[in-house]
Amino acid sequence: MLLFQDPAGGEILSEEKTLSVIDLIINGGTGSILIISVLFIMLFVALYIYFERIFAIKAASKIDSNFMNQIRDHVTNGKLEAAKLLCAQTDSPVARLTEKGVSRIGKPLDDINTAIENAGTLEVYKLEKNVSVLATVAGAAPMIGFLGTVIGMILAFHEMASSGGQAEMGSLASGIYTAMTTTVAGLIVGIIAYIGYNHLVNRTDKVVHKMEANAVEFLDLLNEPL
Repeated sequence: MLLFQDPAGGEILSEEKTLSVIDLIINGGTGSILIISVLFIMLFVALYIYFERIFAIKAASKIDSNFMNQIRDHVTNGKLEAAKLLCAQTDSPVARLTEKGVSRIGKPLDDINTAIENAGTLEVYKLEKNVSVLATVAGAAPMIGFLGTVIGMILAFHEMASSGGQAEMGSLASGIYTAMTTTVAGLIVGIIAYIGYNHLVNRTDKVVHKMEANAVEFLDLLNEPL
């Protein structure tokens, strides 16, 4: 609240206008409310996918550091069933790749390598499930927000044209800044989705690297002289 001094010496109270997010959304009209609602749904989907994937990737990256040593001992001693059982009891991409390799021991090394690569492709697909949706949200959200702003600007200038150029500047400015809230909302959603997408890609790459390292270690084990 601001105080002004009038010429007579008295004080005049002037209320300072404040803006809230709710006011900006409501004042934007039906179009703004609709677009903000769509962006809110996109944000919810992005956050859901991010947290669902981050927990799945975290679980996939967990593996006993002694796992490959146990596999080595079982394979070296010819206990292939014990090696398969160990892989079955270990719920991780590395274990499933190793199980594919163990189940094909006795066949040409190229066949074993191909089986591991095919299993690896499936595991990577599982890890990247729905991650592309985050990339879509990151790209689409700002454009949807900008669309809302363009529509709001068109309506604001249409109102000015309809009034024969006599529209009040305060009313026009209000319509413009309210319309621009959709761009802000779209950018916020897009930035969150973009950061989440890149974080998931980085975490997935680490798991894939671990899978490749263990696959190479397993193939080296088969190449070792008995």
